[in-house]
Order: sequence, then C-alpha cells, then structure tokens
Amino acid sequence: MSGPTITPLATFGGGCFWCLDAALRQLNGVTGIACGYAGGQVEDPSYEAVCGGRTGHAEVVQVHFDPQVLPYRELLRAFFLIHDPTTPNRQGHDVGTQYRSILFAHGNAQLIEARRLLAEFGAAALWPDPVVTEVLETSDKGPVFWPAEDHHQNYFAHNPAQPYCQAVVAPKVAKLRKAMFDRTHRS
Repeated sequence: MSGPTITPLATFGGGCFWCLDAALRQLNGVTGIACGYAGGQVEDPSYEAVCGGRTGHAEVVQVHFDPQVLPYRELLRAFFLIHDPTTPNRQGHDVGTQYRSILFAHGNAQLIEARRLLAEFGAAALWPDPVVTEVLETSDKGPVFWPAEDHHQNYFAHNPAQPYCQAVVAPKVAKLRKAMFDRTHRS
C-alpha cells in the first residue's frame, strides 16, 4: 500500500532566490522553476518592496517536479543542502526577513515528509545550532505566490559572470552537484 500522493509542486525560501533557482535546476526531475515571493501581506509586491522588508514576503522558488524521477524527500534534501537552515532571517551577507528559511508544504503528504526529515536532522544534530526553518501548510487561501520580475527568472544562467553569481551562487550550484551527483544533469 502506498502513502498519500505528493503534489508535484514545492515552494521553498532560503536566502536569495537566485541561489535556490540555479542549484535546484541542476536536478533531474525538476520540470520548471519560478522565482517569486510568498508569505507576505501585500498583493503583487515588487522586488524593491520585498527587499525593503515592508511586505512580510520571503524570496522563494516554486519548483515543479516529477515525483517519479525526483522524490519530494530528495528535493527537500537538496533544499537543506544549499542553504543554512539555522540562521533566522539571514543567509551569509543577505540579511532580512525576506531571506528566512521557509518551506510551504503543498498538502498533508509534503507536510508530513518535511516534519519527518526535520526530526531526523534534529536527532542527527547535523548543524551546531537548531534548525529555524518555518514549515507552513498551504491552503486554498495561501500562500499566494507572486512571480518575481522577469529579469530574476533563471538569473544565474543569464548572468554567470556577475560578481554575486560568481561568489555566492556558483559555489552553491557546485556543492549540490557534488553532493547529489547521481541526481543531477550531466553536461
């Protein structure tokens, strides 16, 4: 007997969405990614408003994936691999509530799997500090996902020489490719 069906959509926030986007695109089974904003109180926020901390949104990615190729648990593992889930409202030099570690579970099966994995992380003491990732279940009323402006979509692929991409994004992509080599595209 199999468990509940996993919704093939995941929404994660863990720092700058350019990092999550670029790294998670490396995974076989990811069929699409959009950068955007979720978890706030303002409709259709702009990048400037979110970065100004005036909307309550986090920078997030919405990941469409094929659970037959990429199980949700493996997608979660990748998410936790490429950001620090122990720093509230910060990833490296990026500071503010828009950079918080947050996971929006699409359905009960995702919620159960996320909580199970976090419990395993806690038992294994993988990080020296406690995990502060917010785990929220989506509902018919939210979280509303607002796509980011076009120039933020697939940013790393369009701007690989940009200094932030070289210093911050590229190392996260390399880390994921090394740690999850068997699940990444071979180019």
